[in-house]
Amino acid sequence: MFVLTNDDGIDAPGLQALQHAIQQLGLEAVVVAPRDHLSGCGHQVTTTRPILVEQRSERAFAIAGTPADCVRLAISHLVPEARWILSGINSGGNLGADVYISGTVAAVREAALHRLPGIAFSHYRQGQREIDWHNAAQLVCQVLQRLLSQQPQPGSFWNVNLPHLPIGAAQPQIVFCAACTQPLPITYQTNGHAFFYAGKYSERSRDPGADVDVCFSGNISVTNLYL
Repeated sequence: MFVLTNDDGIDAPGLQALQHAIQQLGLEAVVVAPRDHLSGCGHQVTTTRPILVEQRSERAFAIAGTPADCVRLAISHLVPEARWILSGINSGGNLGADVYISGTVAAVREAALHRLPGIAFSHYRQGQREIDWHNAAQLVCQVLQRLLSQQPQPGSFWNVNLPHLPIGAAQPQIVFCAACTQPLPITYQTNGHAFFYAGKYSERSRDPGADVDVCFSGNISVTNLYL
């Protein structure tokens, strides 16, 4: 049984695309996802207040908590028969340093802590262009067909990033690579004592051949990350 989650919220189109990919492969899944949009929440967990659970259907639960909360509740109570955790498809890349910020990635990191295999899927967004979620689902199918037969080592997980391709571009290749070690831009604009972040994601530094470079160059980056 697969558990599907994300950090964009249970109604996000990326999660629907992930469900479509799973259905195409004939796999069984239960959605246990945040009720609200929680992008960038990292590996937060809720321990000081009740976590409300809304059952949307027989196989869908909306959680008033974080992606890590969703995984913890899924494997302990809601879907104890879970064998894989899939997270995404996030609207925006989770490359290199992003994995420390991302709730999408935190979900599968939490799975790895419990020795369950997991894959985080994200889709790099270039500028204001819309994401083709149907095409994203097809690419996720291809990646799943490669990865589901290669369970990660205990204490590790997969992080996958899809490129944002122009219409008519060649199909991207699946590239296994390292995670980029370069920092995110730290450019700020000031107004009196206030600082406003002005870093440009697309202009971030890259390690040659690492995930940022691979994804920005139009291919699918796949990294094996460890706790």
